[in-house]
Amino acid sequence: WLKRVRRGVFVFDCDGVRIQSRSAEAMGAYKYLEEMWRKKQSDVMRFLARLRNWEFRQLPAVHRCSRPTRPDKARKVGYKAKQGYCIYRVRVKRGDRKKRVAKGIVYGKPTNQGINKWKSVRNLRSIAEERVGRKCGSLRVLNSYWVAQDAVHKWYEVVMVDPFHTVIRNDPRINWICKPVMKHRELRGLTAAGRKARGLLKKGKRATKLRPSYRAVYRRHSLMRLRRYR
Repeated sequence: WLKRVRRGVFVFDCDGVRIQSRSAEAMGAYKYLEEMWRKKQSDVMRFLARLRNWEFRQLPAVHRCSRPTRPDKARKVGYKAKQGYCIYRVRVKRGDRKKRVAKGIVYGKPTNQGINKWKSVRNLRSIAEERVGRKCGSLRVLNSYWVAQDAVHKWYEVVMVDPFHTVIRNDPRINWICKPVMKHRELRGLTAAGRKARGLLKKGKRATKLRPSYRAVYRRHSLMRLRRYR
């Protein structure tokens, strides 16, 4: 008997033996890619990471890719393989943000004289988006994702959109990014990485001092209001 009967989620043969689940049957290529990238310590992924790190180290800090390294992740964050979209890869130094002063001398008060132990307020992904946004001023930053890292650097791929391309301007799903108010979203903390750095993933009582921004909340709380009938 080769006849199979579908019952609910599972597939059974005529003797009632379960063969496979429907979810396993419907698993596509992007799902396999996602599962591979989840197992970063497997032999295959460790070997690929070693090759990629060597290749990325030879390239400039900001350069354009011919295609995304992680097609499944790129599509999740908004990339489409059509005109008007492009991918840039950015290299960022890991660790703290060292203060850039000549000869390690800060001409100021002793409280500001530290060089090495200054922590960055934003995450490295947000910094990578900023760098590519400054480099490509005519493009708009849509989103980004992690691709590789070694002991010194991290590499991110940033999805960029051309706001003046006819295909983008005619697409109702993405033409919101063509508005003038969307210029340099990455510099104002409006991308996903920027919103995370601003703490806007939290809601409710955990975010009472974060919305609309911590500066606006500080200004509102420090403003003295003497309400009386005039």
